[in-house]
Amino acid sequence: MVFNSVSFLVFFLLFFFLYWWLNRKASSPIINLFLVASSYVFYGWWDWRFLGLIVISSISDYILGLKVGNSAASKTKKFYLILSLVINLGILAFFKYFNFFIEGFETLITGLGIKANYFSLNIILPVGISFYTFQTMSYCIDIYRGKIKPTNRPLQFFAFVSFFPQLVAGPIERAARFLPQFGHRKIFNYNKAIQGFRLILWGLFKKIVIADNFAVLVDEIFANPSDYSVFGILLGSLLFAFQIYCDFSGYSDIAIGLGKTLGFDLSANFKKPYFSSSFGEFWSRWHISLSTWFKDYVYIPLGGNRVSKGRKNFNLMATFLLSGLWHGANITFLIWGFLHGLALILEKKTKTTNLFKPLVIFFVCCLFWIPFRAENIDHLQALIAQLLSLEGAHFPVSILNDLYRYGSIALLFFVFVAFEYSMKDRNEIDHFNHSSKVVRLAFYYLLVLSILFLGNFDVKPNFIYFQF
Repeated sequence: MVFNSVSFLVFFLLFFFLYWWLNRKASSPIINLFLVASSYVFYGWWDWRFLGLIVISSISDYILGLKVGNSAASKTKKFYLILSLVINLGILAFFKYFNFFIEGFETLITGLGIKANYFSLNIILPVGISFYTFQTMSYCIDIYRGKIKPTNRPLQFFAFVSFFPQLVAGPIERAARFLPQFGHRKIFNYNKAIQGFRLILWGLFKKIVIADNFAVLVDEIFANPSDYSVFGILLGSLLFAFQIYCDFSGYSDIAIGLGKTLGFDLSANFKKPYFSSSFGEFWSRWHISLSTWFKDYVYIPLGGNRVSKGRKNFNLMATFLLSGLWHGANITFLIWGFLHGLALILEKKTKTTNLFKPLVIFFVCCLFWIPFRAENIDHLQALIAQLLSLEGAHFPVSILNDLYRYGSIALLFFVFVAFEYSMKDRNEIDHFNHSSKVVRLAFYYLLVLSILFLGNFDVKPNFIYFQF
């Protein structure tokens, strides 16, 4: 069940009215029980068999969180924390990285001249496993660090882990900020609900009109790189840069908007990253909940920037390599993480400021998306080969066959970029609130009409980050 589907619309409308009815009539535990049950229905719509993983993760971290928080001896605290990490990372490693490491080991020993009998398992990656695993891990780590105290309310904790708007693709919430929001009944706030529905509409526009239309062109280029020249491949990387941004930030907008309609405040996950003037600024604006997670739980524990310059560079590179690995069991993601880590290291050595630096940063980020989008190392090599070639088409056939449609989408896209730039340093809600009623209504009608007449409803509607 995805946000841009009829099944989700029916599900959410039923849930919305029952949820607010319960908030008037029932106690907090009953409301949380309803939230958990509804979230499990939402998640089980993909594959009910994987509900067991969320249940295991929730039960283990609830119990171990209490053990960590209530243990007096530091060794005992550390033991229970390590046990939590082993369970969570063990589940994640098996479902996401088992075949990756088996293949790597087989390649290694074959290179040493040892004959290997390679085997793999047909493992299905559970949707959202990387997101809710990191959320529960941070809960126990923060208890161990003394930043929060463990909750003794299991339904509150289960609702925190499984809250359906952000369950499968974030934002990755911290317990200190988000867990208390499940501790009390909500009072319906009309203005907050309207803000939420505005964000949902904005997110759907980004997903259905921009991301899903660009997806057709991106898939066409990347599926046949040998047919395109350097200009075609660069166009593909540019389109993918906005496809993945509008796809993922669109999901985040919808998730945050859904949360607001239900009385919850989710963390901002994107802040117009493509207008950044440095790679450091880019990573403070792109997938914020993940980048801050790696900063707090990987980079700083390794020593952060409180160590020698060489060790600091190592810490930075290790963090970005792990970030690349988090995205998937593929060498291309490691390359993507390495490139961003290297860019940050070099940037700290050569600090320059000029008016064109945001354009340079954006262009390099587009190039870095090429290994991210590549299916494997052979595909990446084919893409790089075409970057060095002048032979082939500059534009996908889809554009040439439907100039009217893609011309309209291009016009909307430029309006979208101008709108994003106009609110670079503030969020969408503040921007909407500061506009006149006439401007707001005209803008909402434009979004609705664009979705209805230019939205791409033919592609598979899954969001890109569901695969991570």
